[in-house]
Amino acid sequence: MTAEDEALPGGMMNAGAVFRRGDVVERPAPRNARALHIHLRALNEHGFDAAPTPLGLTADGHEQLTFIPGDVALPPFPDWAMTSSALASVGSLLRRLHDTSAAVATDTRAEWLPDLADPQGGTMMCHNDVCPDNVVFRDGRAAALIDFDFAAPGRAVWDVAMTARYWVPMLDPRSAAALYPRGLDAAARLRILADGYGLSAEDRTELPGVIEQATDVCRAFVARRVVGGDPVYLEALAERGGWDRWDRMRTWLVDHRRTFTAALLN
Repeated sequence: MTAEDEALPGGMMNAGAVFRRGDVVERPAPRNARALHIHLRALNEHGFDAAPTPLGLTADGHEQLTFIPGDVALPPFPDWAMTSSALASVGSLLRRLHDTSAAVATDTRAEWLPDLADPQGGTMMCHNDVCPDNVVFRDGRAAALIDFDFAAPGRAVWDVAMTARYWVPMLDPRSAAALYPRGLDAAARLRILADGYGLSAEDRTELPGVIEQATDVCRAFVARRVVGGDPVYLEALAERGGWDRWDRMRTWLVDHRRTFTAALLN
């Protein structure tokens, strides 16, 4: 780091390790960075300009990407990021990504990170981590996605489910209150996200169950890091209510499945 470097906040995995110098962002490279850079360039070549452009890899294990100007919501999430129009724009941006990804050949030989990937797999590359920290806003609308580290082949409905977990959010009110504005109507917001995306009737029927599945995958993701002694996840687990919180979230999702399905379809 030099005096010219600006540390960029946000994220858990790379907290304190992402820096900006002018129009270039430098951050730790994921182990599949070469394949990921090829994918990001292909997205750009197919007209998706709402993601960073890879510039290269350094000898000390970092990647360099173009900086995308705008606003990123960091926890506790501000009101401006949780408006209905902001939520709809996240769905629309995700649909743009998926439409472009469907036209890009997926490298099935690459070792895509399995941590948050769709257990059922798929042929289209999903982002898998469209949380508020990874969406750049301009003028109140989602303008770009960053941090594609967990991208992997999967189903579109899986990526929508993962996005819903973070943006609706699909959390019981007690859990949501720790990071989100109070009074958010989960069922109504799930419908707004699905409408913004243009989700099909078939996928709307399936979505609540896929969200439950995605929650289980996220819990397993945290459990692996806790077992491995990762201090970031150990601290986060303790601060956010431990495993009781995850049990409470799962029960709440199951108890409200019919409500969510009705909101999506009616």
